Amino acid sequence: MVAVHSTMLPLGTPCPDFQLPDGGGKPYKRDDFAHAPALVVAFISNHCPYVKHLREGLAEFGREIDQLGAAMVAIGSNNVDRYPDDAPDKMVEEVKNWGYTFPYLYDETQDVAKAFKAACTPDFYVFDGTGRLTYRGQFDDSRPGNGLPVTGGDLRNAVHATIAGRVLPPEQVPSIGCNIKWIPGNEPPYFG
Repeated sequence: MVAVHSTMLPLGTPCPDFQLPDGGGKPYKRDDFAHAPALVVAFISNHCPYVKHLREGLAEFGREIDQLGAAMVAIGSNNVDRYPDDAPDKMVEEVKNWGYTFPYLYDETQDVAKAFKAACTPDFYVFDGTGRLTYRGQFDDSRPGNGLPVTGGDLRNAVHATIAGRVLPPEQVPSIGCNIKWIPGNEPPYFG
């Protein structure tokens, strides 16, 4: 298993626009979440061991931020021809099996992953109510096999600070995980 780190998009970057369907075909767009005081965007994958390691905590985190009035969306951008476990029908199963309360969207062209400069699964971003990036980085310090509990502490603290209007420190720990599985010839220039 080769690990890849987040690209660490510059803080203050506006949230890239997106319009994507969930695994069942229901469309969502960025502006559907404009009412929220914080928006979490998570690039995930069904088959990645790093995502599998935290998906129970991710489901719990999604329920918690619902209660805060924040919004969350997950995006799957993997090449489903080579990784059929990440296909839309499997995304629907993942939502059901793990109790995700947030939409899990399918980025078939991988254009949205490129707009976010996403590199790995999981890869997390938090935007404030004005649509500016306040946090990008890890869920927490837990990794498959390191024995640390999955708490979601880094992401949870970022969301709470963002909702409260507090500025987060610029030193943030990159996420780490499986690389996004790019369609051959579609690899972005920042990947490599």
